[in-house]
Amino acid sequence: MEASRKVICRQRQVFFFFFFLGLAQAGSEFRRYSVVEETEGSSFVTNLAKDLGLGQGELSRRGARVISKGNKLYLQLDQETGDLLLNEKLDREELCGQTEPCMLRFQVLLENPLEFFQAELQVIDINDHAPVFMDRDMLLKISESSPPGTKFPLKNAQDMDVGRNNIENYIISPNSYFRVLTRKRSDGRKYPELVLDKLLDREEEPELRLTLTAQDGGSPPRFGTAQVYIEVVDINDNAPEFEPPFYRVQIPEDSPIGYLIVKVTATDIDIGVNREISYSLFQASEEISKTFEINAMTGEIRLKKQLDFETTQSYEVNIEARDTGSLSGKCTVLTQVMDVNDNAPEVTMSALTRQIPENSPETVVAVFSVSDLDSEENGKISCYIQDDLPFLLKSSMENFYTLVTERPLDRETRGEYNVTITVTDMGTPRLKTEHNITVLVSDVNDNAPAFTQTSYTLSVRENNSPALHIGTVRATDRDAGANAQVTYSLLPPLDPHVPLASLVSINPDNGHLFALRSLDYEALRAFEFRVGAADRGSPALSSQALVRVLVADDNDNAPFVLYPLQNASAPCTELVPRAAEAGYLVTKVVAVDGDSGQNAWLSYQLLKATEPGLFGVWAHNGEVRTARLLSERDAAKHRLVVLVKDNGEPPLSASVTLHVLLVDGFSQPYLLAPEAEAADAAPAAPLTVYLVVALASVSSLFLFSVLVFVAVRLCRRGGAASVGRCLVPEGPFPGHLVDVSGTGTLSQSYQYEVCLKGGSGTSEFKFLKPIVTNFQGHSPGPDIEETPNFRKDFGFSIQ
Repeated sequence: MEASRKVICRQRQVFFFFFFLGLAQAGSEFRRYSVVEETEGSSFVTNLAKDLGLGQGELSRRGARVISKGNKLYLQLDQETGDLLLNEKLDREELCGQTEPCMLRFQVLLENPLEFFQAELQVIDINDHAPVFMDRDMLLKISESSPPGTKFPLKNAQDMDVGRNNIENYIISPNSYFRVLTRKRSDGRKYPELVLDKLLDREEEPELRLTLTAQDGGSPPRFGTAQVYIEVVDINDNAPEFEPPFYRVQIPEDSPIGYLIVKVTATDIDIGVNREISYSLFQASEEISKTFEINAMTGEIRLKKQLDFETTQSYEVNIEARDTGSLSGKCTVLTQVMDVNDNAPEVTMSALTRQIPENSPETVVAVFSVSDLDSEENGKISCYIQDDLPFLLKSSMENFYTLVTERPLDRETRGEYNVTITVTDMGTPRLKTEHNITVLVSDVNDNAPAFTQTSYTLSVRENNSPALHIGTVRATDRDAGANAQVTYSLLPPLDPHVPLASLVSINPDNGHLFALRSLDYEALRAFEFRVGAADRGSPALSSQALVRVLVADDNDNAPFVLYPLQNASAPCTELVPRAAEAGYLVTKVVAVDGDSGQNAWLSYQLLKATEPGLFGVWAHNGEVRTARLLSERDAAKHRLVVLVKDNGEPPLSASVTLHVLLVDGFSQPYLLAPEAEAADAAPAAPLTVYLVVALASVSSLFLFSVLVFVAVRLCRRGGAASVGRCLVPEGPFPGHLVDVSGTGTLSQSYQYEVCLKGGSGTSEFKFLKPIVTNFQGHSPGPDIEETPNFRKDFGFSIQ
């Protein structure tokens, strides 16, 4: 019975406790307080005694205390003063996450008498978190055919703050193609959306690099950035979005396969079989699946494939923890690959000029950039070239260099350069890359053609055939191509009286010289002209050389007999006394040859004689002398034919007929027997007939001498200015071949002046004034004057 009473009593107490509790709750006033997060512990919140209308010390007397859910005491009550204080510093993001407003409910319990008061503490957010992109590098592949206005959602940033301190808007770096819009999801989160404003052109700009900035609404605002890499392709792809929590780990790129990256742990508040968790990669790409593996039981993530910082700098691995009840939780592991110096620097040519004109001032040869896929010290680069080249390496901007010429180049000195660009990084060990460039120096027409000789001497034999090749001039040009192609030409003649255009021609391509017509040594022995060589550059350069053409003599002139004359109206008769001794000089045959050299060397021989053996002719000087003593039995009249022959090949000759009359003395009259006189004419004639004949002969000789004198004067007046001036062959003649001094009828001295008239088809000799110097008691005979011109032009004198 007593036991049943105790049970009934306890039931009543419990009933009244909940009854009064309900009444207290129903009748109490709901109170709300606020505090700014991150406020230091023990900070004052409110005076609870005043709020409840209680006196000082009454809270302590009534046993007041603060109760919160889960017995987590965020507040503490000073019962003496009634002040409600923070128990510790509060982190709104830790307490409420994204829930806004962040309310912490608590109760104030007064035990004596029992009374409850409901209250809540609002934790006010401050802007203590900056926006963070889970994926710091975003890759978009956008078709170049995408029309303007096409939208591309981007991964949003996360901000642990709420309200105005959360993400306010997104900003994209200035560019010509895109702008960004800030969109809001149904849950209030804002995300960026990229809008195409201008049609992309893959060929013009294959890729873009933009900076996406997330800005919160705090004061001052905080920012978070991510890099957006846009590859202009023909497809459009969007990466999936993931939310925290996440792990951030770093791993060197040379880590071995099987390396433990991180161990993730998930918990489940369930019990039993639903608490059993298995781990797996969630929605992993092929690259992620090839690179990482996870232990389904322990959550250990290990390396499955060798990493490469230069290929991928970070991986975002999504992990799913699934229990047996098919419920799952997800987290993200952000793996950042740490660089090691395993990549040599790279050289990327932006512009390259392989040919540079010579003599140009500073010229840009190449514009290139250097890069190293490594980072920090491993990615710092130095660049240089050889020191012995006329090139300079200039740094134009970060990692961009310009290769320029140091001075004007000369192709003729060196036409090709091999430039080695050496790029070295600062890593350990240092790696380097060499890039070779071949620079060709193109030609500029800066060199005039140069003849191999300043002057040329050519020789051509007279009577040549027309269009005969007589020689070649050659000029070279140090330039190349058209600048080195030489064209030859004849320049205006030095002597305007020389008809150069009718004498020679030149092949403009190879410099061959040709004689246009047959040359005559006796008319023109030598002539000079200039040839020019011009290249085909622009402007053309030229030079000139002197050409002297010497005409070599040919034996084309037969000897010409000066004495005795053969064209006189009456033949000249030589008188020989019968008392003459052997070797007596009867006369001297004088002849000349229009040729020169050995072609003009003359020899004499007796071809015919009335009485052989009576007379003889000296072969070298043409003297006709008696070969023996004369007798009364010898005929009075004799006819001699003397042959004059030159030394040419083949030799040419001329003949002269001499009439010799044997007399007893020079006072005895004589007759000149004409050639037409019969061979059996009477041996003697009356004295009167001889005297008449002698007088006629002397008169004829005198008249002929006068005519010769007049002709010499006219020839001298014509002089060198006349086209038909007197030309005589040069070359030495042996004196003994032409010396005609002696005794007898030619005992006096003879002087000759010979004039060879040009301009006609044949050579014609004229004989000028005879001068009688000494008769020595004999009948006067014709003398031939030797003039200075004769000595100069013929090289011999006749005495």
